[in-house]
Amino acid sequence: MQFEPKWIAWEITRNCNLRCIHCRSSSEEVVKEHPQPEKEECLRIIDDITSFAKPVLVLTGGEPLLRNDFFDIAEYGRSKGLRVCLATNGTLINDEICKKLKEVDIKMVSLSLDGPNEDIHDNFRQQKGAFKGMLNASKLLKKHQIPFLINSSFTKRNKDSISEVYKLAKELGTTAWYMFMIVPTGRAEELIEELISNDEYERILNWHYDMEKAEKDILVRPTCAPQYYRIIYERAKLEGEKFERRSLKFSTGGAKGCVAGQLICLINVDGDVMPCSYFPLAAGNIKKQSFREIWENSELFKKLRDFASYKGRCGVCEYVNVCGGCRARAYCLKGDYMEEDPYCKYLPRRYNERHIS
Repeated sequence: MQFEPKWIAWEITRNCNLRCIHCRSSSEEVVKEHPQPEKEECLRIIDDITSFAKPVLVLTGGEPLLRNDFFDIAEYGRSKGLRVCLATNGTLINDEICKKLKEVDIKMVSLSLDGPNEDIHDNFRQQKGAFKGMLNASKLLKKHQIPFLINSSFTKRNKDSISEVYKLAKELGTTAWYMFMIVPTGRAEELIEELISNDEYERILNWHYDMEKAEKDILVRPTCAPQYYRIIYERAKLEGEKFERRSLKFSTGGAKGCVAGQLICLINVDGDVMPCSYFPLAAGNIKKQSFREIWENSELFKKLRDFASYKGRCGVCEYVNVCGGCRARAYCLKGDYMEEDPYCKYLPRRYNERHIS
């Protein structure tokens, strides 16, 4: 497998007008702003990245639209040949914002929808009016012909509404719907007791498989759920037919489960380069090292790419190259990112043979 950065999420602020229960960066609105890179530093980071690669660059936060210089940063990224996207909660989007998004050629906007109604969504986002703001944003983006996708995160408190959320996302005109399985990092560390059980997790992924086979209008994908790629192989083999998957051109292609530190990474507001948005360890800092040096030489990234060194069931699993297990979940729940994914129920053939003998 060739390891080149295809997708980078870049946290350009930690300030936010919401306080979502599952926020990986524990973002919130504060009187004194969280430290964030100045515009000149942001432009330097873009120069650093583009001297080595031309990945999709997702400007995220916090709420990135709270930065007065957001459009300057986005325009500079575009001028350097990057496909720039925006991750927003949608509550700040209006007609003027949409016009500016068009001007700087934002390729995709991601919105968050965590419930089919305001009671569930606003509870998840801990802000009354968040649901109405998201719906308004989707209507405005559609009006201005700006493509958007919808991310939906689930715990026990909203898992029973998954199918309703999917249907609403489709009705809103989304290009893609991504179903996120919560990883307990950031503020979500407080949600350990709310994590969906292993049995329910497997059932939901099988529901997604059936839904995706029938879905012809939008792209759908479970995220932070690498076991889905094992389920695809198992179900397709059982049913005797090839499972055709479509890919969003602003994603990593969707050919593998966990791609943390392999095709994607996160740059946080402090300049730390992390394997993914939910992995709380840094491979290096872009203020002290070049992005290329970190990507190619960090010990953390090298370990994540060494599938033969994975431990437990993941280490002997025949699906390690298509699944890989969630490395962030292994770290958060087992304290070792090389350990087996604690959310996977599958017993590999070699694991069974070893324990039977």
